[in-house]
Amino acid sequence: MATDSNDVNVKKINHILAQYKGESNLLIQVLLEVQKELRWLPKEGLTRISQELNVPLRQVYHAVTFYKAFSLVPKGKYTVTVCMGTACHVRGAPRILDRVERVLDINPGETTPDFKFSLETVNCLGCCAIGPVMVVGDDYHGKLSLDQVKLTLDSYD
Repeated sequence: MATDSNDVNVKKINHILAQYKGESNLLIQVLLEVQKELRWLPKEGLTRISQELNVPLRQVYHAVTFYKAFSLVPKGKYTVTVCMGTACHVRGAPRILDRVERVLDINPGETTPDFKFSLETVNCLGCCAIGPVMVVGDDYHGKLSLDQVKLTLDSYD
């Protein structure tokens, strides 16, 4: 018998919440841990967090929609971030982004159907000397050429 993903999510959320014992001042930390575990914040999870921490649901949603780190839609296993800052831009970042879009067949803000990759752009990653830069998960790939894009993305399981 298959386990319902909502049941699995609730169990994971309950496990995280058990570590905080209703400490409402740790809302952001709880949200970060749930986001890390599930790669998004499902509605039932936000309701459960609200109840357990005794924080109004509207306050939970305010935090989730205020910070870019949180997502209300499922994200891929790996977030691919392409820097579009000035230094990266003049070194070819628009072409790198175009290649990533074609390789993954998604646009910024989207996730591949297999939930392997989500694509984002940022204005600066702060590593201008190695531009153009693409980050996959926590791995920085600098001085990236167009030929390296597919090879780099293919190297992730």
